[in-house]
Amino acid sequence: MKDTELSALAAGQCERARKLLALCRIVEIWEMLGVKVEIVGSLRNGLMMKHRDIDLHLYSRFPSPSEGLAALRTLAENHPVRRIEYTNLLNTPERCLEYHILLPDAGGFEWQIDMIHIVSGSRYDGHFERVADRIAERFTPEMKRAVLRLKYETPDSESIPGVEYYHAVQAGGVRTFAEFSEFRKHHPAAELIDWMPA
Repeated sequence: MKDTELSALAAGQCERARKLLALCRIVEIWEMLGVKVEIVGSLRNGLMMKHRDIDLHLYSRFPSPSEGLAALRTLAENHPVRRIEYTNLLNTPERCLEYHILLPDAGGFEWQIDMIHIVSGSRYDGHFERVADRIAERFTPEMKRAVLRLKYETPDSESIPGVEYYHAVQAGGVRTFAEFSEFRKHHPAAELIDWMPA
């Protein structure tokens, strides 16, 4: 696939993701509860590819499971949510609640929306937004094309966090999928949680 086609595919995925967010109004539902919502990950930096996956980070001083599940109940009452997963990590260094939902878009394609509700002022407050913004600032057009190509060439059966692509392309100079596979053997995703592009 040509670079121009990859770029068009990425732009199309980002547009569909934003339309889904507008349709389901999940950002507004959280904001009505006084929660700050930030789009992060591949949608924030325009590097979505084949995986239909939207990442939202939510912030408030006292994240509450009952509040979060109430927000998802409001969503589920108005849209055909197919699955909801919830994890309480408030007593870990991450200081967050995680919600993951599966929701079809208007075309019937299923999307995963990951919502991480983080304690304001804790260790990861704003970190992933800064990572995404740094990628937008520091990555050259050639590096962004390399990320899109690697994502496109990743088998559909594999789910790889976006940060692994970004780290490999910038820090490792990776440009082919073979190089990427080798690079990943020596740089586990778990070690990249605090990574920031140079």
